[in-house]
Amino acid sequence: MRASLIQIAVDEGESVESRRVRVASLVRAQGGRAQGGGADLVVLPELWTTGAFAYEEFGREAEPLEGPTYEAMAKAASDAGVWLHAGSIPERDPDGPLYNTSLVFSPSGELAAAYRKIHRFGFDKGEAVLMGAGRELVTVRLPETVLGVATCYDLRFPELFRGLVDAGAETLVVPAGWPERRRGHWTLLARARAVENQAFVLACGTAGAHAGVPQAGHSIVVDPWGEVLAEAGAGEEILTVDFDPGKVGVTREQFPALKDRVLGLEPPRR
Repeated sequence: MRASLIQIAVDEGESVESRRVRVASLVRAQGGRAQGGGADLVVLPELWTTGAFAYEEFGREAEPLEGPTYEAMAKAASDAGVWLHAGSIPERDPDGPLYNTSLVFSPSGELAAAYRKIHRFGFDKGEAVLMGAGRELVTVRLPETVLGVATCYDLRFPELFRGLVDAGAETLVVPAGWPERRRGHWTLLARARAVENQAFVLACGTAGAHAGVPQAGHSIVVDPWGEVLAEAGAGEEILTVDFDPGKVGVTREQFPALKDRVLGLEPPRR
């Protein structure tokens, strides 16, 4: 299986519409897998339409689930013939708050899943107060593997990923707008989530700066043993890697640590 992680910069001088056009073009360029050259799965970063730290833009640029970004990415996935994790958008629910919502499209351009980010970053400001919290774990079945969907700050909460594994996930996809000052945590946690869940981790970040906050970049693909298969640099880059989803089952069979779980499998005794 081949995955392409598109690590873009969110340039404050670029309009959202121009960025949609640019990103859609990048997605289309990853197609052609049926002819032996392109990707099966393409992944975009978190909140690439606004910037993850551009809090003042969330309300102004929020859109309904089936809004302009949805339409552009659905068409790009269909044109390229790829599975597309289209990163996340600030979603405006007509009956509730904003959400940080990820969209996953099939190669025919159909919406395969939408995930509202569960863990909101910011403590007492930013996303934590501007957006609502999701409640549902989300997995997506591809022909080759089962994706478990998480977003950025979720990476710090191992119980979410264990829940995804319990739901059948074998490949954990994490779009992010992770800051440069905590880049060490980014790579450490991506490897930890891979090792403890014996799963692939595909973590796609952004380059440049969001509202003056330098971004970590360094999108990364990690295998079920915690080995880094590929890692991007700090700038704009498309990180493409071939990996064998069958390695998940082999790893879990050869080193069956997940079968030795004790905590979290049944309610505590009173």
